[in-house]
Amino acid sequence: MPKRAVLLVNLGSPDSTSVPDVRRYLSEFLGDPRVIDKPDNRLLRSFLVNQIIIRKRVENSAHAYSTIWTPEGSPLIVTSRSVRDKLAARLAAAAEGAGDKNHSAGGTTSVSSGSERTERKEKEERTAQGGETPVYLAMRYGEPSIASVVAQLAADGVEHALLFPQYPHYAMSSWETVVAEVYEQAARLAPELRVDCVQPFYNDADYIDALVASARPALAQPHDLLLFSYHGIPERHLRKADTSRAHCTLVRGCCEIDSPVHGTCYKAQCLRTTQAFVRRAALAAGRYSVSFQSRLVGEPWLSPFTDETLARLPSAGVKRLLVMSPAFVTDCLETLEEIAIAGRKTFLDAGGESYYQIPCLNDQPMYIDFLEARVRRWLAGEAPSATQARERAALLAEA
Repeated sequence: MPKRAVLLVNLGSPDSTSVPDVRRYLSEFLGDPRVIDKPDNRLLRSFLVNQIIIRKRVENSAHAYSTIWTPEGSPLIVTSRSVRDKLAARLAAAAEGAGDKNHSAGGTTSVSSGSERTERKEKEERTAQGGETPVYLAMRYGEPSIASVVAQLAADGVEHALLFPQYPHYAMSSWETVVAEVYEQAARLAPELRVDCVQPFYNDADYIDALVASARPALAQPHDLLLFSYHGIPERHLRKADTSRAHCTLVRGCCEIDSPVHGTCYKAQCLRTTQAFVRRAALAAGRYSVSFQSRLVGEPWLSPFTDETLARLPSAGVKRLLVMSPAFVTDCLETLEEIAIAGRKTFLDAGGESYYQIPCLNDQPMYIDFLEARVRRWLAGEAPSATQARERAALLAEA
């Protein structure tokens, strides 16, 4: 049987909160043509990103990162490593003889050189043993890079990998860029590697179950409204992802009309997540709302905007607010600073009385359960698409 492995990929983070590190990270992130795709000319786009956008934002971004940084480093990186390690531990616990296989024979003592210790440390940052199925972690931007992890997969003799993008929804600037980069690097560095891919899981019953379970303690507390704050994207990206070129933003009520193009429509998928959550959590009508956070100026982005919504809600009678961000499975700058810190201040300054940011799934047991179940079905020979078809059918049956 070919050697198999799991590859988790998340967004990434700067190496530190220093301005040079943040500038380097933003240059890679915003320089991705799937994130900022205008103007079409590469040189003009590079000038816009590096000489205008980053120059204007880098110091504020560095300060924002400093408000959420932990002694261990970036919250997103630290939590992602914990997810990798916990998933690997689950897989190892169920693998026969895993304990024996992960121990050395003993009887000898070796002394590693400094370079060997550094190489071993870097490898440990990329992978965790999961019995016979190791779990690797890569970041789309920053370290550990997708290229370095794919190279490690090849060096470790992995022949078949399950790519698990840590994004519930499709967007060209998130899920698509991760998948494209993994396949590009695999073709370049590990051409014999077979890569299966988990599709966006925004409307899968097991994901919705995990999301609702993680939010139940907060939902049990007195509140007036639950705000679903999704990450924003330009409206133009919806049309660009619409292969029919005749539906997204062009048909009235396009997100409510069933269409094959919803497979690549970020907004429609966000609304499906909300609807499924509301049904599963039995939320009453009028007790929830949807908004979109983060945007750049210069063109229309998805609305209503979260910051404007937070400023408006108290005057509309919403004094006790819960906020969750289902577009992220891991708490990061956009949730810990933009929502938990800046968003809280906006709401309370506008007259709100209580405000709580519901944490992302992070490394909570229900999310590890979700990941483990998906991996086990794949190891048993079930294609990721078949698993998701069954989960979505289960959700539809309950609707």
